[in-house]
Amino acid sequence: MMNRLAALALLCAALGLTACSSPAPIHHYTLLPPPAADGHPAAAPVPFLIDMLPVGLPEHLDQQPLVVRQGRGGTVAVLDEERWVGPLGDELRNALSVHLSERLGTQDVSGLASSAEQQVLRVKVQVRRLDAWPGNQVQLEAGWSLGFANNSSKARLVCQGRFNEAAADGYPALVQAQQRAVSALAARIASDARAWGSSQQAKCTVQ
Repeated sequence: MMNRLAALALLCAALGLTACSSPAPIHHYTLLPPPAADGHPAAAPVPFLIDMLPVGLPEHLDQQPLVVRQGRGGTVAVLDEERWVGPLGDELRNALSVHLSERLGTQDVSGLASSAEQQVLRVKVQVRRLDAWPGNQVQLEAGWSLGFANNSSKARLVCQGRFNEAAADGYPALVQAQQRAVSALAARIASDARAWGSSQQAKCTVQ
């Protein structure tokens, strides 16, 4: 009887060690917006295509693990178990491409050939900060420039903005706040693009 109890105890201890050594699950997130619901009104199409260029951002952010702020000091945490599906720069470019295509009623021809008759608006975005406080808020600061690829004058519209979104508890809610901040950024860029497409004397949209 004692031998059986000892064997059972050893088995339980082994199972416990196995459970303790199991890696923590990794959760993956994306900045891509969910598909538009049925009946979503289509945007009035603009008379140009867009070329969404790669998004610039601070080097410490351009990785797959989520990087979050801790408190109001300079401490950050890199979350190995909470990850983007790809590098953050790619996530930002892809999300902005989808938002702008929908808001402008046009296509992103990045990497594709286009005819000389087609106007192509190049969109360059530089993210200066994307700070995230779990259970608190997200702050996004970015600058962007717009210019037609086939415009010999090389005229550009250069703008900037800051976008704050409240974040509920939990990393999924934090990512949703980041998605909303990117959507707000895209809305500003789309507004500027419509104005710039109509008149290259247009100014940046007032926040």
